[in-house]
Amino acid sequence: MSGQPRSVDQSDRIVPINLRQSGRTPTELLISTRVRKSPYWHLSHATGCWRATIYNRVYHPRGYIRPEDGGAAVEHEALTNHVTLWNVAVERQIRVKGPDAERFVDYVITRDATRIKPMHARYVILCNERGGILNDPVLLRLSEEEFWFSLADSDVLFWLQGVNVGMRMDVEIDEIDVCPLQIQGPKSLALMVDLLGDDVRAIPYYGLLEAEVAGCPVVISQSGFSGEKGYEIYLRDATLHAEKLWHAVLEAGKAHRLMVTAPGHQRRIQAGIMSWGQDIDHETVPFQCNLAYQVPRKKQGDYIGRSALERMRAEVAAGRPPFSMVMVGMKMGGKPIDDYAPDFWLVSDAAGRDPIGYLTSPWHAPELGCNISLGYVPIGNSEVGTKLLVWLPDEYASEPGQPVNARVCEVPFRPSVNPSARELAHARGEDAAE
Repeated sequence: MSGQPRSVDQSDRIVPINLRQSGRTPTELLISTRVRKSPYWHLSHATGCWRATIYNRVYHPRGYIRPEDGGAAVEHEALTNHVTLWNVAVERQIRVKGPDAERFVDYVITRDATRIKPMHARYVILCNERGGILNDPVLLRLSEEEFWFSLADSDVLFWLQGVNVGMRMDVEIDEIDVCPLQIQGPKSLALMVDLLGDDVRAIPYYGLLEAEVAGCPVVISQSGFSGEKGYEIYLRDATLHAEKLWHAVLEAGKAHRLMVTAPGHQRRIQAGIMSWGQDIDHETVPFQCNLAYQVPRKKQGDYIGRSALERMRAEVAAGRPPFSMVMVGMKMGGKPIDDYAPDFWLVSDAAGRDPIGYLTSPWHAPELGCNISLGYVPIGNSEVGTKLLVWLPDEYASEPGQPVNARVCEVPFRPSVNPSARELAHARGEDAAE
């Protein structure tokens, strides 16, 4: 299909998702000074990175094992059975620091910042005045007066600074020279103990630890983007110390079959972890993408987007949601999807050919023996068990030009090793919407 399908209802969006099926259309990535190289970029390249994308205006490694050698499936096997190192310096760190830091952060996130203790972190969302999700970072609280936003793929620095032009709170808001690495996989704890000692065993999920690695100052968080056991190492003064940290991790990893890989998108999809820009964006609201628990009912004080979000919650409860599509999980047939999708592949209902929705994050799940995906369908087609048809490209279709069968299913497809953000919110007794 060459044109934009009009049968997919995107009437609630200002800029519709581009659903033209243009395919892979390979082009060479231009490397220039307009896009930032992280302090780990050359190290990733030396380790075998053969392709990259751009994330937060930084070059981001997205492949180390070439397709002819097994590709992403080899990297997935290392993540789920051993341990992997990811260059995620693209998670730019925005620091809010000063006497009004807690008050400012509480105003720009939907959750209650006052409940985040120093040396702890949370998964949070920031919304605009219409309730659209601007970013879904991990928020680290280093002290009473210092927070770091570990950003997803949208530039929030200028927005935060702009908010404070009107608020005039006593805070400094700047990007800082901190670049994270992720250590993900079932052997991650053993590697981290070798790297840091037994203190790392005491870090709770989303807990923080100040430490040193090879003489380099770091902040450790038990967190990650994989659904597996994992840690993030936030390197201070990263432009000075990147090589020392990288090589120290590789050395400690030798005993644990460490592999340098791209972020494990196969596993994060299984865990129901969303990717900003792919699964959600600034026109997506929490109630249509499984993030309603991020909108508390009784948070004290105002925050950006509160009135719009509370109105939407009432409309959803009354059966009049202000959106036409919702996110669901789908299991589907076809040949194993073994790489990133270049398009938002289209979805039809079980009886029709005209598309009604689209996939956002498809991949093959070897543990489940089928292809899976997150995606958007009309509310009337979102109930678990609903049969659908998915129009995969010929390279993955069972028969060229024919759709494959799909069924709406529960998300996550496979549980995370650690509890989900939603489960943690309920365990803490936080006043969530669900």
